[in-house]
Amino acid sequence: MTVTALPAPAAVRVTPQAPSRKWLGLFAILSADLLNLLDSTVGNVASPAIRADLGGSMATMQWIVAGYTLAMAVGLLTGGRLGDMFGRKRMMMVGVVGFLVASLACGLAYSPESLIAARVLQGGFGALMVPQTFGLIRDLFGDSTGKAFAALGPVIGLATILGPIVAALLVEADLFGTGWRAIFLINLPLGAFALAVGWKVLPAKPPAARGTRLDGAGAMLAAVGMTMLVVPLVQGHELGWPTWTLVMLAASVPVLAVFVLHQLRRSRTGRTPLVELSVFAKRSYASGVAFVVAFFGAITGFSLVVALFLQIGLKYSPLEAGLAMIGWAVGAFAGSAIGGTLMNRLGRHLLHIGLAMMTAGLVTLYGVFDTVGAALDGWDLTPALVVYGMGMGMIFVPLFDIVVGGLRDHEVGSASGMLAAFEQLGASLGVAALGTLFFSVAGSQGFLDACMRVTLVAIALTAVTFGLGFLLPKRARQARH
Repeated sequence: MTVTALPAPAAVRVTPQAPSRKWLGLFAILSADLLNLLDSTVGNVASPAIRADLGGSMATMQWIVAGYTLAMAVGLLTGGRLGDMFGRKRMMMVGVVGFLVASLACGLAYSPESLIAARVLQGGFGALMVPQTFGLIRDLFGDSTGKAFAALGPVIGLATILGPIVAALLVEADLFGTGWRAIFLINLPLGAFALAVGWKVLPAKPPAARGTRLDGAGAMLAAVGMTMLVVPLVQGHELGWPTWTLVMLAASVPVLAVFVLHQLRRSRTGRTPLVELSVFAKRSYASGVAFVVAFFGAITGFSLVVALFLQIGLKYSPLEAGLAMIGWAVGAFAGSAIGGTLMNRLGRHLLHIGLAMMTAGLVTLYGVFDTVGAALDGWDLTPALVVYGMGMGMIFVPLFDIVVGGLRDHEVGSASGMLAAFEQLGASLGVAALGTLFFSVAGSQGFLDACMRVTLVAIALTAVTFGLGFLLPKRARQARH
């Protein structure tokens, strides 16, 4: 009996655990992603409480949010390449450790300046951590990445919408007297899980670009160009677009053009560039970048305007505004589940179904604004936001699988960093454009009319994104090595 009994446990230990280790590794990756997604949205909600505790001007408070966004945008291109050079798992782990240290520094901040410095550090390590996500998922799942992206989509959707709600709850709960500091300290257990589990189960594949040297000049040009581009987009609408923001925005174009020429020159001479510009020759990636910029610009800018309308126009508290938008989160979760089920069957068609639902939600929302007017209640928004969120969630699931599915292994790190950078750029463009429109119309016609105008622009942006969707491949291509 003992002889026949021994092989069975061995089989149980080896064969069935491979899939479980994959999903455990995915949970570690998702936890790391959550660190970034939550901390990119919590600053706006907690700013009043932070200012009441630490002092500082409104401009200082803006930089608590902008410092993170800027450091993230500037560092993403370099972070992606470092994963190719030194290994995605290693760079993910370094990024998580640094992010946790920076989160602790945020929670212990004693002045606005110390908090801003810690937020910049957070963004920098986040830029090292985030670009490794797609490559590690491919390393874990191989040709079955669609299943993993089906889990990634709901996390992105829910974190984007629920981040401000969670932040408001933590601030009002005042756990152990921590107040606003809890929104940063909550990162510690989440990051500890990502670090412990990730170190044990994530695959440590050899670096795709081992032995290459980092393009220092390219990294510097990218940092300067992205700074000149992102700073005006983040701060311009808050400051009323002073001349220096417009000059900096215009000057970013030639700097980034020089960066592109530098990358092309390095590629022609056989040296490794900071970014693999060859990925733009692939229709799936080039059209995917345009789709990502338009999509994230629309949803980020519109979500900001709705939150501003509820808080400034209708005098909701941050928590009340977050709860009024809960239908968005519910819809996003449901849409992600539907998308995960249908993505292999419908492919690109799922994007268009989702965009059609987003348009229907926006049109319904416009009708609510027009008919209910100043008597608007948060529950009046719920049906339209559920439909809008459901469409958005359906897009999150197949989008990244379609965009990065056809990339070669040595292109993944660089391409992931660029894709995340374009996502940040799209979000910044959406906030700048729709935020500026909202305040300019509100000053002369009132907050309700301003929100209605922005809703019309969001409908137009969604229509543009619908057209861009036809440029994407019908289905995700098999990953290549």
